[in-house]
Amino acid sequence: MMRLAKVLHYRGFHVTFVLTDYNHKRLIKSRGPNSCDGLPDFCFETIPDGLPPSDYADATQDIQSLCVSIPKTCLLPFCILLSKLNGSSSSNSYLTNGYLDTTIDWIPGMKNIRLRDIPSFIRTTDSKDIILNFLIKELEALDKASAIIINTFDALEQEVLDALSAMYPRVYSVGPLHSMVNQISDQTMRSIGSNLWKEELECIKWLDSKQTNSVVYVNFGSIAVMTPHQLTEFAWGLANSQKPFLWITRPDLVTGENAILPALFLHDTKERGMLASWCPQEQVLNHASVGGFLTHSGWNSTIESISGGVPVICWPFFAEQQTNCRYSCVEWGIGMEIDSDVKREEVEKLVRELMEGGRGKEMKEMTMEWKRKAEVAIGPGGSSQLHLDKLVNEVLLSK
Repeated sequence: MMRLAKVLHYRGFHVTFVLTDYNHKRLIKSRGPNSCDGLPDFCFETIPDGLPPSDYADATQDIQSLCVSIPKTCLLPFCILLSKLNGSSSSNSYLTNGYLDTTIDWIPGMKNIRLRDIPSFIRTTDSKDIILNFLIKELEALDKASAIIINTFDALEQEVLDALSAMYPRVYSVGPLHSMVNQISDQTMRSIGSNLWKEELECIKWLDSKQTNSVVYVNFGSIAVMTPHQLTEFAWGLANSQKPFLWITRPDLVTGENAILPALFLHDTKERGMLASWCPQEQVLNHASVGGFLTHSGWNSTIESISGGVPVICWPFFAEQQTNCRYSCVEWGIGMEIDSDVKREEVEKLVRELMEGGRGKEMKEMTMEWKRKAEVAIGPGGSSQLHLDKLVNEVLLSK
């Protein structure tokens, strides 16, 4: 949302960027006391989130609690992956009745998709599920929208975009948004950011010391969590692969406690591994030394890895991550999936394949091809630039 705001600001719009009180405090903590001062035509405002006050400002809030508390007039943005939901109770039951490998054919624009590839929020038998009903209300609101703006580009998801456009009159794919922002020449916006943890820039210097395409970048995003056992399995899988790695272990990565790695692991990998609590991910993925990405398959991470030409190992956690994983591994040919019940042997095997195997080389070639297509999309006359022009002229300036 910050990237979209910056793009629109560059096109001449005045922007008011609204944060919850909780995230406002997090932004101040991570970026400094003046980080929300803004500009005369790009200002920040805050609203309450409806949740009890919290003294712990280093964690992402519980999504289900937010869906309950958020005012009905304030709609959360989310990635639209399904065009319409079949509202019958039998459909909901079918999504979790043990046939997760069954291929389904009733989602427009998504061929050969399996039940297990559908976003996790929808796979429920509970018709009163809080998040499911929140999403249904969001989908119903689409009919009232002046435009649907999606952070993707036509070549990457043409069939899905065509299906959405057949149902909604104004669908605009204007991504990759981070690449669109990088084209902005106005330096006044450089001081405005949205990272909610302090970025440790030392990791860039560490990457500078490594060989080209030699480092595995590991980051499970801002929401995904794991058990202490899963953390240990990932750790020893990385250690046993013998590959250099940069691992982002944010403060709330492990469920209910701090991310504490085995002392022996830290000793064995001190010469070829670096740990950081957060980093400038876009800069990392565009660094020459990064050759692979172990990711939770969130959409920002997915499209940033494509733009950086970095193939992936996918460990989807929830939400739309299973769908992104499916597309990365099957439709786009840029990834491999790791089992949710993570084992160190599998981590080691996939990391080695990613960094030095034949399949890894094929994935790298495919990712570089998608990177080139993304560059075309945001270039002069590219699809994303044309969609942005239409969005501005036909929707935002026509009021």
